Amino acid sequence: MPAAYVVAYVDVTDPQQYEQYKVLSSRAMQEHGAEVLVRGGKVVPLEGEWQPTRVVMLKFGSLEAAQAFYDSETYRAARKARESAARMNMIVVEGV
Repeated sequence: MPAAYVVAYVDVTDPQQYEQYKVLSSRAMQEHGAEVLVRGGKVVPLEGEWQPTRVVMLKFGSLEAAQAFYDSETYRAARKARESAARMNMIVVEGV
């Protein structure tokens, strides 16, 4: 079964409120066995117009596990906390 990767690029608009999201999303990641590959750090655009202020990449054991994380009650609470704090673009993709 291939692993699955959640890739998110985030434009944080309210850093103080975003801290609440980080706490809740970290809890959801732990509950669902996410391996954090990238979380924050300096972003250097190489091509195109993609210029997020924050990038996150999580590894899950399967596409179903990643979907369960996203649909979980814990992560729903995190998403609610993020509503006015950031613009999020997120995908899940199967990989090796």
